[in-house]
Amino acid sequence: MLDTTLLTDAVDVFADRLRAASESRLQRGAAAEARELARELAVRAQDIEKPDAVPRVMPDVGLFSVSDQVTVAGRDLALVLTDEGQLADAVRLVHEAQKRAGV
Repeated sequence: MLDTTLLTDAVDVFADRLRAASESRLQRGAAAEARELARELAVRAQDIEKPDAVPRVMPDVGLFSVSDQVTVAGRDLALVLTDEGQLADAVRLVHEAQKRAGV
C-alpha cells in the first residue's frame, strides 16, 4: 500500500489556509485556483477508479466551499493512488495551486 501522507498533508495545509483566507482573497482568485485543483484531483481519482468512464466535473458551490472540495478530492485521490509518480505529481499540483492562490 502506498503511503500518501505527503498528499493528504499538503491538501490539509492548503485547505486550512483557504478556510483562514479573507473573502476578498478568495474573490481575487484563491477560490478559483482551489476549485480548479479540486476538479483536477477529482478527475485523476475517477480516471484511476473507472478509466473508461467519462469523469464528472466537481461543481462550483461557492467561495466558502472550496476548502472542503480540495480536502475531499485530495483524500479521494490519496485512497486510489498506486504509483509513486502519480503521488509526486499530485503533491506538486497542490503546492503549485497553493502558491498561485497566494495563501
